[in-house]
Amino acid sequence: MKKLLQWTIIIPILAWGLFFSRVVDGSSFFQIVASLLLILSVMSAVHHSEIIAERVGEPYGTIILAISITVIEVSIIISLMISEGSEASSLARDTVYAATMLILNGIIGLCLLIGGLKHYEQNFSTSSVTIALVSLVSIIVFTLVFPTFTESVHGSYYSLPQLVFASAACLVIYGSFLFAQTKGYRQYFLTVGDDENELVAEPLAINNKTFYTSLVFLIISLGIVVLLAKTLSPTIESIIVSYDLPKTLVGVVIAAIILLPEAIAAIIAARKNRLQTSINLALGSALASIGLTIPSVAAVCIMMDMPIILGLDIKSIVLLALSVFTVMLSLSKGKSNIVYGVVLLVNLFAFIFLMIYP
Repeated sequence: MKKLLQWTIIIPILAWGLFFSRVVDGSSFFQIVASLLLILSVMSAVHHSEIIAERVGEPYGTIILAISITVIEVSIIISLMISEGSEASSLARDTVYAATMLILNGIIGLCLLIGGLKHYEQNFSTSSVTIALVSLVSIIVFTLVFPTFTESVHGSYYSLPQLVFASAACLVIYGSFLFAQTKGYRQYFLTVGDDENELVAEPLAINNKTFYTSLVFLIISLGIVVLLAKTLSPTIESIIVSYDLPKTLVGVVIAAIILLPEAIAAIIAARKNRLQTSINLALGSALASIGLTIPSVAAVCIMMDMPIILGLDIKSIVLLALSVFTVMLSLSKGKSNIVYGVVLLVNLFAFIFLMIYP
């Protein structure tokens, strides 16, 4: 653990040094190095989140990880929207939509498939899934579906009162979900061991030095991730455009980078027969991704009088509805199945394919 902790301390420091050297913009070589350091810094942030999570115990651990990822997402979106102005008015929608599709189809699909291949069948709490999915469906409709059909403003926009209401609704729903996860119905979200009645969720012994070191370097890692992502985003966009691919793929790439370490953590948990932890990570992140990102971005846009496009087109709404419906059916019985994982992954490929070939 000492060696890993040292590695996760050195990488963010190197990344900060590269950023302040100002050599990234003018060199392809240093852009590649910056990209590697960006991914490693995200993994470093998640590692420190996990140490903090071990100290505080479950389900607080998955909450910390989900909120950490969301902080990265919000910071990148806001910084890009401020720098690019109206040209990035749909960036929040594209990134949140991409993150939701990647989580529901990609992360959950891989966890169900890999966990099923290794353990044949895994158990999890249907009560926790129901609480999360009820909250998620409502937030999705308020943020990504209704703006397409409202009549106060022409286009996929909310009027100011509607935007304020939707943001408040997201915060209320997400807040109630956190209350259920941490207080009211915490037992539903705890990891189940080999004995289905045995709850394995006690905090581990992490000393104060390790805890506070991880807390500091979590903040340091999150900061450099935001700055490097903002620095590299024009390069990512130019590469996508050079291949005649849609610019909406930029949101998918950003979401994939942000979610990569979380996906790895969820898959590892599924391989260890802790599918409940994987589901907590996935659905908790999907809720945080929308429920915290949209209100944060909306607040900045209101204060700076910037436009924000939220509503999806009909094709995207159908794909999102298919994904949510498939996840609901896949997680309705409390037992995993590799077929569910395969179907979800096919949904993910359809999402990417139809984005490239609309």
